[in-house]
Amino acid sequence: MADVPVSALPPRQQKLFENAQAALAIGNHAYALDATTQVLKATPGCVDVRRLHRRAQLLQFEERNRIIAKAVGGLSSTPFIFSSVTKDPLKALSSAERILSADPTSASALKMLAEAAENLGLTETAVFAREAVQELEPDDAENLRALAEERLKIGRATEALAAADELIRLKPLDAGAQDLMRSAAIAQNQPSPVRPAVPQVPADPLDVARDELAHHLPLVETEPDHLPHYRAIVAACRQLGRPGDALTWIRRARARPVGVTDAGLARSESEIEGEVLELQLKSAESALLGAPTDEQVQARVESARRELASFRLFEAKRNTEINPHDHTMRLKLAQAYLDSGRADAALGHFREALAAPEQRVAALIGMGRSHRARREFEAAVAQFILAKADLPKMDERKKLVVYSLGECYDALGREAEAIAEYKAIYNDDTDFRDVAAKINEYFNRKIAGTKK
Repeated sequence: MADVPVSALPPRQQKLFENAQAALAIGNHAYALDATTQVLKATPGCVDVRRLHRRAQLLQFEERNRIIAKAVGGLSSTPFIFSSVTKDPLKALSSAERILSADPTSASALKMLAEAAENLGLTETAVFAREAVQELEPDDAENLRALAEERLKIGRATEALAAADELIRLKPLDAGAQDLMRSAAIAQNQPSPVRPAVPQVPADPLDVARDELAHHLPLVETEPDHLPHYRAIVAACRQLGRPGDALTWIRRARARPVGVTDAGLARSESEIEGEVLELQLKSAESALLGAPTDEQVQARVESARRELASFRLFEAKRNTEINPHDHTMRLKLAQAYLDSGRADAALGHFREALAAPEQRVAALIGMGRSHRARREFEAAVAQFILAKADLPKMDERKKLVVYSLGECYDALGREAEAIAEYKAIYNDDTDFRDVAAKINEYFNRKIAGTKK
C-alpha cells in the first residue's frame, strides 16, 4: 500500500470527500463520518480523508456529551489486537478504527492504528496517528520516538527535530534520542544541536523559539486544525517571554473544533492565564518600588493582587469540583480562599485536607494562618505548635512556622514565649527576617528596666 493524496482518489471518492467537508461545515457529523468511512474503506492511505474523519469523530463525541465508552469488549481486548498487528496489519487497522469510532480519545487505539499503518507502508497515516497520540499523551516517550522516526521518513525534518527534542527533554541521557536529533539535523542541513561529549556552546533557546515561530505561523493558516502547530507557537511565545501572545494562541487553538475537547490545551490555558496575571502583578509591584507613595500605582498593585487571587480561587474551585476527593486540590482551594481574604471559608477546606497524611503539615500551617487572619491567636498558636512538631529540621519552612508562632505569642502579650521562638530561629540563622532586631530590642528593654 501507499499514501494517497485526495487528488489521486477516484472521482466518486473525491465527491464523497467534498460532500463530507460540506456536511461537517453545517454540523452534519453523521453524514461526514459515513462518507469518510466509505473512502477510507476503499483507500485507507488517504491521510486528508482520515484527518477529516477524525475531526468529525471528535465533534460527534463532544456532541453526545458522554463519558468515554470502550468498544470491542473493553480495554482488555487491546493488548490481544496489538499482538496481531504485524501478522495481519489490515485487520489491526480495522480494529483500531472500530475502537476509535466509539472513543476517538483512545490513545491505545491510535497507537494500534499507527503501528498497523507502519506495517502497511502508510507512513503519512502513521505520522497522523502518532501526532494524535501526542496531543492526548504529550509525555509518551516511545510515541515521540516513533513520531520522530516516521516524520524523518517523509522528509518532515523540522518536525522530526521537534519530536526528538521533546524526547530528549523526557529522557536526556537516551542515546537513541540523541541519534534521532542528529539525523533530523542532518536532514535539515543544520549543524547537530545535540551536545557531544566535549561541551559546546548550546544553541540560543531564544533563536530556536524565533525559528519555531517563523516555521509554524504560516503553517497554522493552511492547517488550522493541526494542533501541533498551535502547541509549537505557544511554547515559542512562552520561551520568548510573551505569555500574552501565548494565551491568545492557546485560545485560538481551543476555539477550533479539534481543540474544544483537548484536556491538555485546557490545562495550558489555565497555566498561561495565571502567568499573565502574575506578570501583571510583578509589573505593578516594580512600579510601586519607584513610586511608593503614588496612590494610583498602589491601587494598580491592589487591583492586580485581587485579580490574581480571584483567578486562582476560580481555578481551584473548578478543579475541586472535578476532583472532590483530591486532597491536594482541596488544599489549593483552601489556600486560594485565604489569599482572597476569606479565612472563614479557608478553614473548612484546610480541615478536610488534614485527612491526607502528606498534606498534614501544609494544612496545619494554613489553619494557623486562617485563625491568625481572624485574630484567633490562641487557636493559631495551637496549629503552629502542631506544625512545628511535625517538622524535624530547621529549614526555611520551619523557620516561617516558628516565626508565625512567635508573632501570635506577641499578639497575645506572651513576650517571653515569643522571644524563645525567635531565639530558636536566631540560633540557626541570624539573618532571618528581623529576629535579631526583635531579640536585641527585648534584651535592651530588660537591661534598661534592671538599671531603673
